[in-house]
Amino acid sequence: MTSEPQILTALVTGASRGIGRAVACSLARRGARVAIHYQANAGAARDTLAALTGTSHALFAADLADPAAAARLWNAVVGKFGRIDVLVNNAAIYELHPPLSTGYPAWQAAWDRTISTNLLAPANLSLLAAQAMAAGTESHGAEWGRGRIVNISSRGAFRGEPDAPAYGASKAALNSMSQSLAKALAPQGVYVFALAPGWVSTDMATAHITGPGGAEVLAQQPLGRVATPEEIAAAATFCALDAPAVMTGGIIDLNGASYLRS
Repeated sequence: MTSEPQILTALVTGASRGIGRAVACSLARRGARVAIHYQANAGAARDTLAALTGTSHALFAADLADPAAAARLWNAVVGKFGRIDVLVNNAAIYELHPPLSTGYPAWQAAWDRTISTNLLAPANLSLLAAQAMAAGTESHGAEWGRGRIVNISSRGAFRGEPDAPAYGASKAALNSMSQSLAKALAPQGVYVFALAPGWVSTDMATAHITGPGGAEVLAQQPLGRVATPEEIAAAATFCALDAPAVMTGGIIDLNGASYLRS
């Protein structure tokens, strides 16, 4: 295990519930102070804040589909904490838009919303993170580096999303962006990782898992179950705090062997 800073600041987007909440809780247990981003559900965000170990955390609201709002979020967190050491791009949307039954206006709208939220928002925040971290004077050891970016991707980037193709495309592009940034930023000691979960037992997924298609979902799982948010959070925390520098650019599958790629 590598050493980490004594007080580390992490911005976790989409942290009001699900994977984002689990990541925030995991990082806080390790001693990080966490900037909890949420879009509109202030009540759920407050529940996340109440669940965190420690008292130095804070809430930040922003609609990340708006590039100006993403910049305001970054500046607000830096204004509060002085710096950001770890960025976890978790916020994302999943909208159904099957290609054979979706009208042209609805198709356009689904792609616009999905790409803006799932790809452009992480890209914008990653640019701000890259420039700030690379130029920063904070270094937590040669192995840990000056900063870390963890992007939450999806199994859908590889296997396809037939009823939500914009989602699959956005996550595939997020993987490519992660690897491009990893190559660009490694000389500056800024490391970038991507995690690709399959089905996870979040609030949003519960309806699918327990609904009419639930048996089919579970039949795909060699483990006999889907992942928990805490399992994804454990991997995200490892990348944020413990992963060796040589892992930068890695895309880590977290789907319980439900989809294996060569």
